[in-house]
Amino acid sequence: MPSLLTQSEQESQLGQLPQWQLVHAPDRLACTFVFADFKCAFAFMTASALYAEQMNHHPDWSNCWNKVTVHLSTHDKGGLTQLDFDLAKAMSELYTTVFAQSN
Repeated sequence: MPSLLTQSEQESQLGQLPQWQLVHAPDRLACTFVFADFKCAFAFMTASALYAEQMNHHPDWSNCWNKVTVHLSTHDKGGLTQLDFDLAKAMSELYTTVFAQSN
């Protein structure tokens, strides 16, 4: 199991994820992805869920029509670990390479 990242490690990694932001108390990563319609938003969630399941690291998220809001943290560690940044990166790459063109 990965260890908690320091504040400086979190900020360094966040520099590679411009869509995401750090939220504190409790520490987590947050992002809202916007899509052309509900079908694209749901397809993004499905593709992201398959990757998250492979990692055994699952997001807290919600969907409202064309928006997917994601919060990532490693609950059993009580904060942010490398798993959160890896999943955020994968979700951002999926959005950028597959879904951003549909907006």
